[in-house]
Amino acid sequence: MAKAPAFVCASCGASYTKWSGRCEACGEWNTIQEETPLSAGPSGKSLGATRGASVTLTDLATEEAPPARAISGIAELDRVLGGGLVPASAILVGGDPGIGKSTLLLQATAAFARKGLKCLYISGEEASAQVRMRAQRLGLEQAPVKLGAETNLRDILTTLETEKPQLAIIDSIQTMWADNVDSAPGSVTQVRAAAHELTQFAKRRNTAVILVGHVTKEGQIAGPRVVEHMVDTVLYFEGERGHQFRILRAVKNRFGPADEIGVFEMTGGGLQEVANPSALFLSERGEPAPGSAVFAGIEGTRPVLTELQALVAPTPHSQPRRSVVGWDGGRLAMILAVLEARCGIPFAGLDVYLNVAGGMKIGEPAADLAVAAALLSAREDAALPADCVVFGEISLSGALRPVSQTENRLKEAAKLGFSTAIVPQSTKAGGTGMELRPMGDLAQVVGEIFGAG
Repeated sequence: MAKAPAFVCASCGASYTKWSGRCEACGEWNTIQEETPLSAGPSGKSLGATRGASVTLTDLATEEAPPARAISGIAELDRVLGGGLVPASAILVGGDPGIGKSTLLLQATAAFARKGLKCLYISGEEASAQVRMRAQRLGLEQAPVKLGAETNLRDILTTLETEKPQLAIIDSIQTMWADNVDSAPGSVTQVRAAAHELTQFAKRRNTAVILVGHVTKEGQIAGPRVVEHMVDTVLYFEGERGHQFRILRAVKNRFGPADEIGVFEMTGGGLQEVANPSALFLSERGEPAPGSAVFAGIEGTRPVLTELQALVAPTPHSQPRRSVVGWDGGRLAMILAVLEARCGIPFAGLDVYLNVAGGMKIGEPAADLAVAAALLSAREDAALPADCVVFGEISLSGALRPVSQTENRLKEAAKLGFSTAIVPQSTKAGGTGMELRPMGDLAQVVGEIFGAG
């Protein structure tokens, strides 16, 4: 008797017996696809009552040296990886098409190879000659890296077993196909099966494997989310096509801090690391202008200063526009509501535009006060002092809450020549040499800094 077809959500991996338009597990629409279920064995039966072999157990207190990390020499990459490449780790790298994933990984592979690691670069999207052409443009043609162009997973695993590399790059996981799976390349089943086999190979043979993943229009890695759970580290390569900056962000890392970032600059000779991203993001900042505020933020473990730009203008429409780039639109609506309800400053009949300069994306609530300062500066047409940074969280009551890693934020600001900081009360300078202007609530900021309200 034929087995009934299975349907799987491409977003979360939930299984269904029939197709439906919406996944009940994650709420996504049009993500449920038909697939052939993975069999439990050659006969497709369950494990049954047969006993298996016992698993070797070790004591938690066993004295074993931790695995030595491999250092590439690319400081920004090593930082995001948590201090270097861990042997037997599986890493997933995602990013928009054409953002520079293959360029970054080819440069990283060459750097690791020059440090003595045996490296393999397997491309499922380009021929070996095309990869060699890119290496020549980047000046990497003399790097001791072995290239391969293949999509058959069985052949790739056979090659890896024979060559026994210390680092293998698979570009990309969506092009791999396993001949034992009845499904088209790039489907949910194929991606899941290929990722599982490559991850198990990494653990079994002590080889670090880096998988390249395509990104959907929503910004998520295409394929089932279970792939992100299989691997040890998930990195996103972000950037705006109109900017030369590229940001490598760790979303998940079992061997280091999550939300760590590395900043690169796209040049004609490839990606160049940026040792001081704060100076780079503020390099195009000219004279102080209304609507501009410098935010002292934290990305992972590093402090980064970025410029927030706001524009407030009368609207000819009945419904004012609220446009945000690089920040959460819902949080902007909250701050506008707090300004109106707690400070008496209305934004009705005004279009509001907010932009994070340099293509950065900010997610921490410590940017609330900087956003409010930029909005007030634009509305009142009054520029903030050029030597002033702002940070702090705003509550719905209008009170300002202190934020974490205050001393690191102030030290980074002082290093770049800033001397004043608008901060919540109880914030301490900690010997940074910065002059603090502590504020109790948002109404005090409005009155003392802008004289409005």
